[in-house]
Amino acid sequence: MRSLTGIAGCGRMGAPMLAALRAAGLPARGYDVVQMDAGHITDDIAVFAEDLTTLITVVRDIDQTDAVLFGDQNFSAIPSLTRIIICSTLSPRYVRDLRARVPSHITLIDAPMSGAQIAAEQARLSFMLGGDTDDIAAAQPLFNAMGKHFHHMGDFGAGMQAKVLNNLLAASNTAMTRLVLDWADAAGLDESKLLNLIHTSSGQNWLASGFNDIEFARDGFAPDNTIAILVKDVASALDAAPADADTALPTLIQNTIKNLKPRT
Repeated sequence: MRSLTGIAGCGRMGAPMLAALRAAGLPARGYDVVQMDAGHITDDIAVFAEDLTTLITVVRDIDQTDAVLFGDQNFSAIPSLTRIIICSTLSPRYVRDLRARVPSHITLIDAPMSGAQIAAEQARLSFMLGGDTDDIAAAQPLFNAMGKHFHHMGDFGAGMQAKVLNNLLAASNTAMTRLVLDWADAAGLDESKLLNLIHTSSGQNWLASGFNDIEFARDGFAPDNTIAILVKDVASALDAAPADADTALPTLIQNTIKNLKPRT
């Protein structure tokens, strides 16, 4: 049987990741609940599952991941499946608990990624990896096709723990960068000049440096957009916070992002 990789969740991240796999000559198909005009992406569960050996999940949240693995799609029960790679950003607690829920013969790797849609389209994502060293080495050709930076953080679940901490910083950068730009507007400063200054100064951060390329940089909060995903990611970090942690600042950041308005 040939090795076939499937990506479940072919939205703004999953679709370019699938394209990168196929561009690298790796047999791959996609699945999405939304019907798409693409021959290599299907909404037919049986078609997607046929001969599938590796499943990569790039869906939005825990509910969708549960549906993919155990619920409506139930892909973890595919007889040919030998590996599941979790690329969605989820609670580390939830991810670690998957080992007890997924059949033991299936290898589990958590591989959340960073870089936004622009990095997925350019196949230069950064992956934070959790799992057995040999398992990750075996999957490395897949990661090489989709990304440029790979960080093995430890055992299964460690990649997700690192990702939610990274995204906690990304959320704080998003909140403060947007506040700074609003205040700059009030002071009459030119946005592009200020962003150029920030890029080469002590306030440098990922959102400000990529402001004109990151697809959600100007968005306000909406339940179905990437700003809302940042709110979800902060919640995932809070879920894995140490028992005695002061969570006041992360909660404030989360609430700030919830109140973001579009920046035109």
